Amino acid sequence: MTGIVDIKEVRLNMAVRRGYRNWKSQFQEDFGRDTRLCDISTKTLAQLALGKDKSTFYLFDIIMNLQSLGSGFEFSELKPQEKMSVMDQYLFLLDRIRFEYMKRLGWLEAYPGEEFALVDLVLRFDELAPRFQTATPVLSRDHAAYPEFRDMSAFEREELIRKLIPKALKEIQDQSTTL
Repeated sequence: MTGIVDIKEVRLNMAVRRGYRNWKSQFQEDFGRDTRLCDISTKTLAQLALGKDKSTFYLFDIIMNLQSLGSGFEFSELKPQEKMSVMDQYLFLLDRIRFEYMKRLGWLEAYPGEEFALVDLVLRFDELAPRFQTATPVLSRDHAAYPEFRDMSAFEREELIRKLIPKALKEIQDQSTTL
């Protein structure tokens, strides 16, 4: 006797394999349905966080494969509305990636969405993004700006965190020779 096959689950697993196919060959890591940003190596995270060159392709690729829009190679062929949707998701993921890197630097205690798998961040974007985009990452108590952060309004906290991103990218570039 054979079991019942969940077609949605089979399709999802196929999309996940397609979405991570180029990641596996480029980054030489195992990625899967449950991979969270905290599970990705610092070297890979640094490459993705810079948001340059091929790193954009890898994020487009996973988004487009999971959304059944083709591969990242086909981004330029998307309809304008689809391009905007992919770009929104790309920017959302890029923020999470940069926040994860900042957490590894010891600058952040936590950030919205860190407990979710990358696949879920894409597939549940419409549900999760509005919640996470209104929540501010938590600056580490050990960070020099923490006393100032603690006394700020939510808007000012967000601004302070955003101003740290270029510094984090500089750290990535400075450390890239040792990664």
